[in-house]
Amino acid sequence: MQETGNKTFQQASRQMDERTIRQAGEWTSRQADKQASGLSARKRPRLTIRIGRHTLSFSAVDANNANGIVFEPYTVRSGISMAANLREAFKEIDLAANGWSRAMVLIDSPVLMMPVDEFRDNLKETLYRHAIMGHDGETVMSVVLPSLNAVAVYSINKDLKLVLDDHFSDVRFTHVCAPVWEHLYRRSFTGVRQKLYAYFHDKRLDVFSFQQNRFRFTNSFDTNLVPDAVYFMLNVWKQLAFDNRRDELHLVGELPERDALTQELRSFIQNVYVINPKAEFNRAPITGINNLPYDLMTYFMKY
Repeated sequence: MQETGNKTFQQASRQMDERTIRQAGEWTSRQADKQASGLSARKRPRLTIRIGRHTLSFSAVDANNANGIVFEPYTVRSGISMAANLREAFKEIDLAANGWSRAMVLIDSPVLMMPVDEFRDNLKETLYRHAIMGHDGETVMSVVLPSLNAVAVYSINKDLKLVLDDHFSDVRFTHVCAPVWEHLYRRSFTGVRQKLYAYFHDKRLDVFSFQQNRFRFTNSFDTNLVPDAVYFMLNVWKQLAFDNRRDELHLVGELPERDALTQELRSFIQNVYVINPKAEFNRAPITGINNLPYDLMTYFMKY
């Protein structure tokens, strides 16, 4: 009897061990699948969509491309909304038709800049609509700028956002100037002179300056004309009490009439510089792409 009991016990133990091993194997397999799935999701690239006021482009990292990325601008059709243009672009642009499930969208719209310690997500829409007029029918969004201890609050057309949300399972948003602010903030540490930056894009001029780890000044002006641009920059320069002989003004982006602009500015400010992306990024292949906006360069150079 004792021997029979021992055998029964040993058989039960073996069955239990086999079941435990099998369950452990199944659990390990499930965990491996989850990890592989998560790794795959993290590695899966995003289609980058840049949406200006009158421009639209698509780009993506491509290790097989000599420039490191593929860039395809889309000719926006006047008379129809940007949302309608985006729908058409998804059909016509080769890069956009590759079955992307994830996207990063850079939006150009007016910004309300707030200190991060004063930002309240539940109040951002109210504050934005009080500060920025004419965008009542848009969705208010925000992006945190950790290096600058600031939050940029901006907006996107609701129909445009709906098209993007419907087309992609995972879509993220940021402002077109966010990578430029972050990059030029790091650049501002070179030298001891105070610096004012002017970024020209989308027939808009963004003027900003940094002090320690925050914005000292930032504002945006709708202009693509030399006299207006000079007036706005000199007004900010005076407001910040910069030294005409010592401090520096740095211009970057799609400069209107570059020679005329720099000549006019140098009659008032001694140190005026135009940032050359090829020199800025040590002749990185991405700088060889024609008409690639500076904000996209700074965005992709993070990788």
